Amino acid sequence: MVQAVAPVIASRRASALLALGLLAAALPGAAEAQGEPKLKVPPGFAIDVFADKVGSVRFMAIDPAGTLLVSEPSAGRVLALPDKNGRGKADSVQTVVTGLDQPHGLAFHEGALYVAETSRVQRFAYDPATMKATQPTLLTRLPAGGGHWTRTVVFGPDGLMYVSVGSSCNVCRESDKRRAAVLRFNADGSGEQLFASGLRNAVGLAFHPTSGVLWATVNERDWRGDDVPPDYVTEIREGTVHGWPDCMTVRGRVITDTSFTKSATCDKVTPPTVEIQAHSAPIGLAFYTGTQFPEEYRGSLFVAYRGSWNRSLPTGYKIVRIRVRDGQPPAVEDFATGWLEGTSSWGRPVDLVVGRDGALYLSDQGAGRIYRITYRP
Repeated sequence: MVQAVAPVIASRRASALLALGLLAAALPGAAEAQGEPKLKVPPGFAIDVFADKVGSVRFMAIDPAGTLLVSEPSAGRVLALPDKNGRGKADSVQTVVTGLDQPHGLAFHEGALYVAETSRVQRFAYDPATMKATQPTLLTRLPAGGGHWTRTVVFGPDGLMYVSVGSSCNVCRESDKRRAAVLRFNADGSGEQLFASGLRNAVGLAFHPTSGVLWATVNERDWRGDDVPPDYVTEIREGTVHGWPDCMTVRGRVITDTSFTKSATCDKVTPPTVEIQAHSAPIGLAFYTGTQFPEEYRGSLFVAYRGSWNRSLPTGYKIVRIRVRDGQPPAVEDFATGWLEGTSSWGRPVDLVVGRDGALYLSDQGAGRIYRITYRP
């Protein structure tokens, strides 16, 4: 009798194990999907999938209730990813607003949601309980389209609204001075000013949490070689001129781009704060203002490199940490890697934001995911 029962028990045990395996495969997992290399972070840190299959996601913001919002430009919408039970995984994907014109940058100011679309900035009444945006108000029109379509919006400690607009081309003479620039407005869209210029494509914007200085990621020109000119991350101040299209910086020296012009004057150009490998495509950036990470990481600047498209050997596809200390040159070090294996990539990191829980959230446009980076001593 025992011999007859044993195979049945073994069969049931095997079935149970199979069911558990299938269930585990269906659940949101760690940052190592089947057939993908494992993402690498420093010892003590962990990177997990917060939300999967969320589309071609780009920039993020945290709403007044602590819910993560993300833009999906190709679908013309903004999504909410609530984690109501605090388990470190999104419970669902909610549509906040749709029907937008390539929405990219998101910001909250006095409870309202601001969305930077390729042709405009709109303000919405926002309800954190329902995660819905309603009553759109057009604040300003922007030069639309062109080679760099993304628009990013942030609010400074002065309560003013800052919007980045990329160039329409790789290298050219723009007829609209609002191109290749950062603009500044009152919160209602009035009082437009040219804040800084000569920025070919300043995609990411973030204010330093203590100094209040604006920082930006800048994608420099193509077709000058694999390593020239460098992309960069830089401080931006009122009235600064950053060189594009006439000038570019190479190893700390501001020089004329002789492929474009022969007679430029570059002596008034502000050099970059941090030069990085050309074609890395730095996009989103965030100063770490939480307390979940160790003390030494607080105040560090994290930058997402979306990765190259026109370099003989690919570069980028990672997250770096920039140590920003008073009186010392910034130091750049890899923080999260693994999206690039040899000459092949399987994801494209885009934006970073610090959550209310102190975790660092990362959007991956290539994989259609949001990751959550935490410290687990």
